[in-house]
This record gives sequence, C-alpha cells and structure tokens, in this order.
Amino acid sequence: MSYKIASLKEHNENGQVDKLPFSIRILLENVIRNHDGFAINDQHLDTLRNWNPAGTTNEVPYKPARVLMQDFTGVPAVVDVASIRSEVIRKGKDGSKINPAIPVDLVVDHSVQVDFFGTSYAYSKNVEYEYNRNKERYQLLKWGQQAFDNFTVVPPGMGICHQVNLEYLAQGVIEREGWAFPDTLVGTDSHTPMVNGIGVVGWGVGGIEAEAAILGQPIYFTCPQVIGLKLKGKLPKGTTATDMVLGITQLLREYGVVGKFVEVFGEGLDHLTVPDRATISNMSPEFGCTVTYFPIDGQTLDYMKRTNRSQEHIDLVEEYCKSNMLWRTGNEEITYSDVVELDLSSIEPAVSGPKRPQDKIFVKDLKEKFGHLLKDEFKRQYIPASERTECAWLSEGGSGTQFTWSSAHDDPNTVVMKENSLKTVKIKKNNEEFTLSDGSIVIAAITSCTNTSNPSVMIGAGLVARKAVEKGLDVKPWVKTSLAPGSKVVTDYLERSGLLPDLEALRFHTVGYGCTSCIGNSGPLPPHIDEAVTKGELVVSSVLSGNRNFEARVHPKVKMNFLASPMLVVVYALAGRTDINLFEEPIGYDPNGQEVFMKDIWPTQEEINDIMLEALKPEDFEKAYSVIFDGEEQWKSLEAPEGENYAWSDESTYIKEAPFFQDISDDPEEAKDINGARVLLKLGDSVTTDHISPAGSFATDSPAGQYLTDNGVGRAMFNSYGSRRGNHEVMMRGTFANVRIKNQLSPKEGGYTNYLPQDIIMPVYDAAQEYAKTDTPLVVLAGKEYGSGSSRDWAAKGTTLLGIKAVIAESYERIHRSNLVGMGVLPLEFESGKTSESLGLDGTETFDISGISEGLEPGKVLTVKATKSDGSTIEFKAVCRLDSGIEIEYYVNGGILHYVLRQFLKNN
Repeated sequence: MSYKIASLKEHNENGQVDKLPFSIRILLENVIRNHDGFAINDQHLDTLRNWNPAGTTNEVPYKPARVLMQDFTGVPAVVDVASIRSEVIRKGKDGSKINPAIPVDLVVDHSVQVDFFGTSYAYSKNVEYEYNRNKERYQLLKWGQQAFDNFTVVPPGMGICHQVNLEYLAQGVIEREGWAFPDTLVGTDSHTPMVNGIGVVGWGVGGIEAEAAILGQPIYFTCPQVIGLKLKGKLPKGTTATDMVLGITQLLREYGVVGKFVEVFGEGLDHLTVPDRATISNMSPEFGCTVTYFPIDGQTLDYMKRTNRSQEHIDLVEEYCKSNMLWRTGNEEITYSDVVELDLSSIEPAVSGPKRPQDKIFVKDLKEKFGHLLKDEFKRQYIPASERTECAWLSEGGSGTQFTWSSAHDDPNTVVMKENSLKTVKIKKNNEEFTLSDGSIVIAAITSCTNTSNPSVMIGAGLVARKAVEKGLDVKPWVKTSLAPGSKVVTDYLERSGLLPDLEALRFHTVGYGCTSCIGNSGPLPPHIDEAVTKGELVVSSVLSGNRNFEARVHPKVKMNFLASPMLVVVYALAGRTDINLFEEPIGYDPNGQEVFMKDIWPTQEEINDIMLEALKPEDFEKAYSVIFDGEEQWKSLEAPEGENYAWSDESTYIKEAPFFQDISDDPEEAKDINGARVLLKLGDSVTTDHISPAGSFATDSPAGQYLTDNGVGRAMFNSYGSRRGNHEVMMRGTFANVRIKNQLSPKEGGYTNYLPQDIIMPVYDAAQEYAKTDTPLVVLAGKEYGSGSSRDWAAKGTTLLGIKAVIAESYERIHRSNLVGMGVLPLEFESGKTSESLGLDGTETFDISGISEGLEPGKVLTVKATKSDGSTIEFKAVCRLDSGIEIEYYVNGGILHYVLRQFLKNN
C-alpha cells in the first residue's frame, strides 16, 4: 500500500536536515504536514528547518497525532470539555461540535489504593473498594465514551497509562487518511515522555493544554535547544537500569535541562533495550527536560515484534523511517546545542531521596547518609542499633487491637525518649515483638511504570525473592509490601517463570494494576504501625520503584522516601531499615542463625536473561491487549448517563460543572495592572505541584474534609484529592494544603497562612475567602524551580480560584509555568540574582504590579512596588514570563480554554 508523506528530504537542499537532531526533524515533519499558511506558516517552517542550536525566542506549533490521559487528570479534562459543551448549548449553539478533533485514549490507572496487602485477596478487595469510591467518576467516563467521538477509555485494572502506551498504543508510525507520519502525542501526565523510548515524540502537558489540543488548537512553544546525551560503555555486573536512570537524573538535573529536549546517542545505546530506554525517558520530568528521545532503530523493531505488533506494521515503521531521514544508524553527525557524556560502566547501585528524585545516594553510602539526614533535617542524633537503650513501648491491649503506651521503665504513664535523639518504639502485636525506629521501612512498594515495564528488573526482583525464600528469610513484620504491575503481561511472565509464588511468599502480592504508591495511593498503614509512628514521632521510610518521592506524596506520615529498583525494594523489605550498608551488613539470618548478605540473594544478569527468554511471549501481549477496552465485570455492569449534554448533579461531591466557562462574555476585558495585592504564600525553592495541589489523602479537619463532612460524606469515603479533581469545591480547598508545605508567613507547617493585616493564622483557603470579601488580589512569592513535578493542572486551576493574580518566582518548571498562563495567572520572574530575601521582602507588604495595562509583549519587564506597613517601599523589576504572542492572548482571555471557547462562539 502506498501513502502520502511529508518529505524531509525535499527540505534538505543544503544538507541542513542531515545535521538536525531526530526530535527536531519530527517537529519539522509536523509543520510541513500541517502547514496552512496561518496557524502554521512559513516562519515556523524556517525556524525548524534552520534550527539554531544556541536557542531562539521563536515559537513553533505542534499538532500531536493523539492525546493520552490518565484518570486523575483525565476526569477534570472531561469535566472541562463537557462544561464547555454545556455553555455552548446554553448559548444556543451546536454542542456536538465540541468534540475531540484527534484520538484521545484515557487509561484509568490512578485510583486503586493499597487498602489490602500481603494476601491472596488483596487485589479483589482493592478493586471492590476502588469501584465503591469512584462510581461517579467512572460513570462520567462511560458517558464520555458514548458522548464524544475519538474518545476511548481503558477501564480500571488493565494497566498504567505509560506502560499501556509503550506496549500497545504507541505505533512509531501512524497510518491515517492515506498518510503515513510519525506517531506523536501529548499526555496529561508528566511521565508521558516514557514513550520516547520506543521512538515516539511525546511529552507531558497540563490538562488545560491537552484540552486545547483535543479541540484542535496547536500547542505553541519556544523552539527548544537539544542537549545530546552521549552514552558509552555497558552497565557493570550487579547494576540495573534503575541505577542508570538515577545517575542520569542527577547528572542532567545538575547540568540544567529545564525546558530543553534531550536526545540520546552514542555506542552505549546499542546495548540498551527499549524497556531500558523507556526507564530513562520516563524520568524526563525529574531531569526537568521536555523529552528524552531515542530515535527508531533495530532495537525498536525488535521490541515491537516481542510485544506482538504485526509484521506488516513493523515493516511500515522501518520503511518509512529509512526513507524519511528518521532511522538511527549510529553514524549520524548531528549538531546538538551541547553534549553531556556518561560512561555506563561507571554506574553503581543507588537509591534517590529522601524527598527529591535527583538526590542520588549510592547504596554503600546510605547508612552514613541517613545519619546526616536525621541530624540535618530532623535535628536528631543518630545512634547505631546496637547502642540503643531507651525507647517507648507500645504493648498489646486485651482485645488484641487496642494499645497502651508505657516506657521501658517503672512509670507506665511516661514515654521516655531523649530530646533530639533517635527515637525508637517497641511493639507487641499478636504475640510478636519488634522494634520500630527512625529509619525503619514501613512501605516497600514494587510500583510505577518506570520499572514495572522493564522485565529485566521485575524478573530480577522475583529471583531475589526466590533466593531469599530459599535462605529462609522473610520480610520484616512492620513493612507494608505491595506489587502493582503496570500491565497484566507482567503477571503472565511472572507466573510462567514460577517467580510470582516466591514474591507472594514475601507478601509481595498483586494489589492492583495501577500507579498505587507512586501517586500517593499507598493506603493506610496498619493501625499499630500508624500509632507507633504518630505517638513515637518516628521518622520512618518508604522504598519504592517509582519516580516521585516528594514530601508527603507516598504517605503523609512517611518522612523519608527512597526510589530504588524493584530488586532493591525486595532487599530493603527484608532488611526492614534504611540505616544499613547492604554491602557490609547482613540483611537477615537464616533459621540456623547464619548471616545472609545481599550478595547471597542477588541474581546474575545471565540468570535474569535465561528466564526472560523462556518467560516472555508475544502471545501474552495479544491476550492482554485484545480485551484492553472491555474491562472487567464491574465496568461492564456500571450504569452511566447518556445524551449529548452531561446531566450535572448538585448533589454530587465528585463531579461538578467547571465554574470557569459559565456565562462567558463574548470578549475579554482588557488586561489591567495589579494593585494592592497581598501575599497569600511566601515559599522557598523546589516547591512542587504536590505541594500546591496534593494528590493523596486529607484530614477530616482540613477545609476539604470539612466540606465533604458538611455534605454527608463519611471519613472512610473521602478518597483522595486526586480522585476529587472533578469537583472544584474540594480542589480549591485543597490548594496549597500539603501537610509538608512550608509557608514562611505561617509558624505552622502545612496549608496555613497569615491573614493580613489582622495577623491571624488560618488555613490558606479560609484566608483567601476573607481576602475575596474585600476584593483584594493575591500573589505568591517563591524561589527556584517553582512548580516542579507532575503536570498537575489543578495546581494552576486552584491557584486562580483562590484569587491569585500573579506568582513571582526565581524560576519555573516548564509545565507549571505554562499551566499558570493557561489559567490566566501571570507568571513573573525576579531579575537574575534577585530574590525575595535579597530585596528584603518578608511577605507582609502590599504589591502593585504596573506595565500590564499599557500593553504586554513576550518577556516584557514589569515594575513591582512593595509597600511595607510603615509606608516604606521596595521597587524592583520582574520579567513577564508570557513567552509568546499566543500566550499573551491566553492570559488576556483568562486562560487557554476561554480563548478556544470564544473563538468557537465567534466562528459558529
């Protein structure tokens, strides 16, 4: 069959395309194919064809071939599009025209929580709880399936969106309407770049941008620099792809790749399989880059074959890429903006933490590092286990479920613990006694598509478990274990290899097919562990094979969180603590009292490869993905509304019509200066979108908890912030409500601020409501890397709903800056070298921001005047981070979707 193509060779007259990075070639093809002379024009074509490695301020458009969503971000996106349709219908227009213009795949993967673990029934019970909690959300998605064209839903329990994307949805080359062209996408999850590992350009955007793309709007962004990551050598024995990616994360974060593309090349690439490559690409947000692209080559085709893509399609991918300058030979002479080199033979076993993915720690150094962390972060002196003499005592009550506190001394009413010393609690439960201390591991989770998509480390984890069982070892009783594969294919090959029973013997039972602990759905700690941690004020740890370990993300009571390979997760669960040198100390003792070391249970790569050859079968992928859209019985029997216009319910606490578009004016108001603003929060560096809009659980006495209680929802059915993203009432109350956020205006940690000028400490939401009564605009002051982490549109939506008109930060992460613009919040940046502290700002001032009303342009320098309570003023300049002409339009309209809706209403 013949296809039309947008030929790169025709634009290679002077050999300029030969020198372009592959990722830029794909953007160029996109512009050639979608060129219309208006939205995508000759200037865009010239910018990419004559790409400047040093960078440019020129913007380029991008029209992805498809959109990928997960349910935490997908549900609010469906709510927004449905809300826009409702507004169009109210205005007497044809609502059916509000419809996805390109294919959208939504994978329900973020809602399953680990309520049950360590048993054969854990999976079924967790699924039961999932449906009970999320019925309304799932009904909305089933409505969307029938109401929208180009919209498909992968039901709960089928896998994690990025692993499903890698193993099934990604095509490499797409055939559509007689054309063949590169598979490209955006996703409403920051780890969308995982698909770069199979040669597909795609990156994470906020739901706001994705919704605009769905409705046919190109995504505009500044033409990126491309950093070449040159790999050489091979991974040494005893290391894993996870160790490699943690090293790359630290390397690229230190180098600085925020907002840039990274493209991988070098002879080291020949030794990396697609799952290895995808492990690297998955963590692009942790580096800060937009994509980490691996061009299509022989490894790509081999992976497609092993994952049951048809031979006809594989042949198309090869023929298209070779004929259109998109095939990697390894002999290219590409010009990059800069090159960073890494010798893979230098990689050592590592973890990252305790609260940032880029903070790599060699396994051999973790014990020593733990002592420093305890002292520096928590002001406690580390004491080796052999020297601990004083502790609290948690004893079993008469019913077996109640606990009383006493000390190891005579007075049963006194808990004796030295101030500023390492803290330890002894627990007696069901005739079992053990000691829980600072550094004890209470969660060990094999989770996240980052690693569950890689058979090498998953089979490696199974072999570690098998060897541990053979040695008579067991996981420590205080460790909550879980196995959450990213697709059912993982279960198939673990069963075929006989390794699943070994993992289950160590209580690593399958708890669900979803993100679980990586997204904060770790579920509750066992009550006696929870009580010990709370009353003993313990600094306990989690170890997980995920990509995120931000504060309070994994679990609000777990203050140290370490990313590690699935193999190390099993080892640390056996050891039960992080203050251990796994290379020198035993991780346990066999039944005869003999020491067992990590080296005794660590498999060789040859052992792993042998099992992979036997256990992985293409038919597993056919079996799993032939029914991917069908769902299990709970999904099939779920009743859902029908019709063009969604039936909004005032009674729902999950799904509310979005307030942003109701009764929208025909034209936007003119942009105005911001006067008399108060600071709602003054924040430091590396404030993440988890800090701004947490995804996990929340307390009864929080504003969000109070709202649900007032609406008749019991504590057991609160679910999580992430699952409530279809209800703006919950989400605006949860904005800046992370229990670990440190607002410098409040002496209390968590979501509190100082309501000024009354000088009253109260929840952030309550203060925002008080300011709204007097029409006081609000601003946020922040440090470097503001908005790091997840592509969380509610971090921007909640910001605007609280009345925040501008954020003034030292620097921004890419996605959150874009999201702020997309919701009509002005992102400002201190001039280089200036900070809140250097300017003498303490956050009690009132702020006037001028230069907006007289006209905006990309990068315009605005004047900010801060007035203190004594009348003195501090005046400084701030750079307006509206980076393109279209972003100014979005800001003036109050957001990108407001702009798209007004354009639709004018033209229909």
